[in-house]
Amino acid sequence: MMARDTKEILVGFGLLIGLVLAIALSYGSRGYTGTGYVVTGVFNRVDGLVIGNTVTISGVRVGSVEHVTLDKDYRALVAIRLDPGVQLPSDSDAAVHTDGLFGRKFVVLGPGGDTKMFAGGERITYTQGSVLVDDLLEQIIAEGKSRQRKGAASTKEGS
Repeated sequence: MMARDTKEILVGFGLLIGLVLAIALSYGSRGYTGTGYVVTGVFNRVDGLVIGNTVTISGVRVGSVEHVTLDKDYRALVAIRLDPGVQLPSDSDAAVHTDGLFGRKFVVLGPGGDTKMFAGGERITYTQGSVLVDDLLEQIIAEGKSRQRKGAASTKEGS
């Protein structure tokens, strides 16, 4: 009986250590080493964008969101830390996207064509903030109603 209790305690303890290690590794892989360089962008909206969110180019992770604050005009100032090997043209753009309908926010960088590259501490000029689901649904409904009215008007004229 005593050996069985000891065995159960050891198995439970082993599972607990494994769970803690799995959680630590998953958070560790999301973390950022702090190397590379930082560029900033000013956005009208960044709803849901937080420190540590992913920054991608063509779907490939190239950095993370380092800091989100307000500027003097109450717009969101986002500091983006890019991997040291990433060379980003100075006319690149940045947009806040959502992973799925209600997923996590992330920043998508669109490389420009300029030969001058960001060196760090510079500002991305072309930005697009996040789109709220409510705004998107209202726009879709308004478009549907508009088409419905146009269809009804054209059938009246055809009569």
